[in-house]
Amino acid sequence: MPVIRFLSIVIFAGAALAQDPLAAGRTVFENRCSGCHGSDGNGGELGPPIAIRMPNLSDEQISNTVRNGLPTRGMPANTVAAVEMPQLIAVLRALIPRETGFRPYALKAALTNGKTVEGMVVNEALEDLQMRGSDGKIHLLRRVDAKQYREVTSEVNWPFYNGGLTGNRFTTMTQITKANVRKVAPKWVFTMPNAFGLQGTPVVVDGVMFVTNANECFALDAGSGRAIWHFQRPKTRELVGNAAGGNNRGVAVAGDKVFMVTDNAHLLALSRSTGEIIWEIEMADWHQNYNATSAPLVIGDTVVTGTAGGEEGVRGFISAYAVATGKRVWRTWTIPNAGEPGSETWKGNGIAHGGAAAWFTGSYDADTDTIFWQVGNPGPDYNGKERGGDNLYSDSILALDAKTGKLKWHYQTTPHDLWDWDTTETVMLLNTNWQGQPRKLLAQANRNGFFYVFDRVTGKLLLSKKFINEMTWATGVDANGRPQFVAGQEPSTKGTRVCPSQDGATNWYSPSFNPATGMYYIQTNEKCSVYSLRPVEWKAGQPFLGGAEKTDAETKPHRILRALDLQTGAVKWELPQKGEANSWGGTLATSTGLVFFGDESGAFAAADAVTGKLLWSFQTSQNWKASPMAYQFDGKEYLAVAASGNVIAFGVVE
Repeated sequence: MPVIRFLSIVIFAGAALAQDPLAAGRTVFENRCSGCHGSDGNGGELGPPIAIRMPNLSDEQISNTVRNGLPTRGMPANTVAAVEMPQLIAVLRALIPRETGFRPYALKAALTNGKTVEGMVVNEALEDLQMRGSDGKIHLLRRVDAKQYREVTSEVNWPFYNGGLTGNRFTTMTQITKANVRKVAPKWVFTMPNAFGLQGTPVVVDGVMFVTNANECFALDAGSGRAIWHFQRPKTRELVGNAAGGNNRGVAVAGDKVFMVTDNAHLLALSRSTGEIIWEIEMADWHQNYNATSAPLVIGDTVVTGTAGGEEGVRGFISAYAVATGKRVWRTWTIPNAGEPGSETWKGNGIAHGGAAAWFTGSYDADTDTIFWQVGNPGPDYNGKERGGDNLYSDSILALDAKTGKLKWHYQTTPHDLWDWDTTETVMLLNTNWQGQPRKLLAQANRNGFFYVFDRVTGKLLLSKKFINEMTWATGVDANGRPQFVAGQEPSTKGTRVCPSQDGATNWYSPSFNPATGMYYIQTNEKCSVYSLRPVEWKAGQPFLGGAEKTDAETKPHRILRALDLQTGAVKWELPQKGEANSWGGTLATSTGLVFFGDESGAFAAADAVTGKLLWSFQTSQNWKASPMAYQFDGKEYLAVAASGNVIAFGVVE
């Protein structure tokens, strides 16, 4: 070959490469990625599909993942030169996701009752079929033979985070008993893609289960776990707060809508049948450190919720929005403005970024039309020098008029909190006897280590009782309802040991109450922290802690399921668990005398509600972040709970 001709070929090839910026990147992709993820990025034997994930990731996130790998998921680190990385990213962004999942088709199904239902089949398996009918509703069908189907649904629903509006995870269903609990086993498992550490409680209405992750919701057939629809939007980049870690605790369902919050403090109303957005409102500006994590509560024609951001110096609030339109009906701030009642409890500049986020789900009393909502800690968390005083209404239980949001009464559990003991634990409303007389009560086992019982109409404190063994910060609660502080428990530059720990004597995981036993069931921690102090200034996009906290290394942590006597607060029985008290699973009580709970070891377990004897367990080997619930589907009782990235439904296996 003549030299001139050879040079012209080289020059032509170089020009072609320059005109095709993806050419060099394809070589890098084929050498580094395609062996596991497939030549088109849609998955292979050794790796999952990645094409579908690219729009949700920044260039920096892609680069870090490629170079560092994902060791916990089996992806090794890759050495990619600086000049190659932009080329590889360009190829990754050019990948086209393959159509996945089930392709809907039209069907007119004959039912065993002589009727027919027609619409689009959105999913099916050998025995079950999920259809979006021409009537706009979801129909769940079971095959009877080659020509006929049977329609099924849920006879007992669980429409809100705690089931009902009163905060008690207690089911009156009677199929699962002490006699047959050892026959309980998984009936189905749904794995949420790319999820782990799910914190939500499944919600079930008319046979459809709704489960969430951050900015993501699946509608499932509650009898089989088959997906019906999926809503998802990208996570908000540069967000700070708990929502940035992917936390979302579930939805509320009312009418034709599913309500959920997004990580950037928006409230969405989704169509119950399609998952499409009906309306969306911004509750607060995430650029000012607001975020949102917990399930809303529907009360009449309003949906009520708050936001997170207490560790980032937001100003907390509780708001009600119209179910139909999303228009705000009222807002109650948890930190008063200057001159308003409670503002005198803030001395210094701290009130400007005082926290007190109302981030968790409240409860509602229909008898008195009162909303009870819990409020988080003041900020900065550990440094109170610029917020002298009690700091109302942080760490408080608020009783609000449901129509206006006007404050009826309040109780502050930890005035001038320096230990991050949010009062956001579930407030449970009980109509039962108190000292022999019927009374409307409110009960809460608080993060600070005290169990409280109130008259929820008047706000009168009826009982305060320590429910953990080691408490260093207070000796009790006086006749005025104020804790009796122990001196020297404030965070310090050298570090101060305080019990309970920052995780609390308990936390947001759910308690339950059985009216037949009169016992309140709660997962508790025997655990202490060392708190350190440092100066801090509020900045957008930054935490606002004023110090640091670590678990006390000299005291071995313990997690204990406890049954408290509602009348006295006395511990009736205890069930200690093995581990480091790092799990976050709650309880579910049944009318058949069982308490289901997430054991510290990773087992889903059941104890005798009267004695505390362990009766059954199923090992998931996961660290619990969620609480169990119950529903009845097609005549059968189910229990469901989120375990890491899985939702597991249990039932009696004959």
